Amino acid sequence: MKKRILIAPLNWGLGHATRCIPIIHALINHDFVPIIASDGTALSLLKKEFPDLDCVELPSYKITYPKKGKHFKLKMLQSSPKLAKAIKAEKKAIAQIITAYNIDGIISDNRLGVHNKNLPCVFITHQLQVLSGNTTWLSTKLHQNIIKQFNECWVPDNLGQTNLSGKLGHTMLYDIPIKYIGPLSRFSKKELTVKYDVMVLLSGPEPQRSLFEKKLLIEFKNYNGKVIFIKGVIEDEQQVCEENNMLIYNFMTSSQLENAINASKIIVSRSGYTTLMDLTKLSKDAFFVPTPGQFEQEYLAERLTTLGIAASCKQDEFTIDKIEDTSKYKGLSAMDYEVNYKKLFNLF
Repeated sequence: MKKRILIAPLNWGLGHATRCIPIIHALINHDFVPIIASDGTALSLLKKEFPDLDCVELPSYKITYPKKGKHFKLKMLQSSPKLAKAIKAEKKAIAQIITAYNIDGIISDNRLGVHNKNLPCVFITHQLQVLSGNTTWLSTKLHQNIIKQFNECWVPDNLGQTNLSGKLGHTMLYDIPIKYIGPLSRFSKKELTVKYDVMVLLSGPEPQRSLFEKKLLIEFKNYNGKVIFIKGVIEDEQQVCEENNMLIYNFMTSSQLENAINASKIIVSRSGYTTLMDLTKLSKDAFFVPTPGQFEQEYLAERLTTLGIAASCKQDEFTIDKIEDTSKYKGLSAMDYEVNYKKLFNLF
């Protein structure tokens, strides 16, 4: 019988779910049976991508952002009792799922309670160091204590000097078996004719996603070029409309998005790590606007700007003229890295 592997991404934006897509395909190609577990929009997206696979709903962490970025850390602290309760419920749910679906192994993408001492368990993260300002030492220690409960930690990045995560994914750790598996992306580069001058690619938790959407819709009204605008809202039906120079979608499937990004000259998006991996794979010019108050995204955007790779600015500083800044940067370029999934899946 084929071994059954539970794969469970965190529902925080869409990045954790989308970077699990190539792993799910690899599991299928290597004769495993993936069982998907998540909640909210992450689960909805994976159900659309894999309609034939079993999908299970997990308790929600109910993570939301404050309207003002400066309150981000306080909001996270206030949410910690609720988060601890959700993790406890998650552990209980996992025990039931293991029995009900005869699970042989677990892959958790940043879901803290998805592990079991009787099974081989993997934790996927690009944050071996969790930035939180003057409490970075504490948030990092707490995160590393979680990782230690797993058999292996897979970091979706390169180990060498040419890497995407910088100090987030490259810090000295002991007692934690770490494997660098290279950047993950569900996309492939295609040589397509450029149809759009700019693609706006939104994602992330509310209310910041909606606030950014509102700002960009106003800004791009006066833009002369052709714009494709993806809101990143997963709904039952795909909706498309045209406003002036903009073609607006609520969401796209992976294949649609792959083609649209390949056919776009410049991408305006958050500097979430999965977005970075996708745009690197497709060698795109990008303008990054980190989610206000999210230290990780602010660091990644600033790092790429300092390295002369991609332009960026704060959300409240963004104006349409800044798009021109992308011409001063060399753009993201693909890292040739083939994941040895056969070797990686030996754990199971």
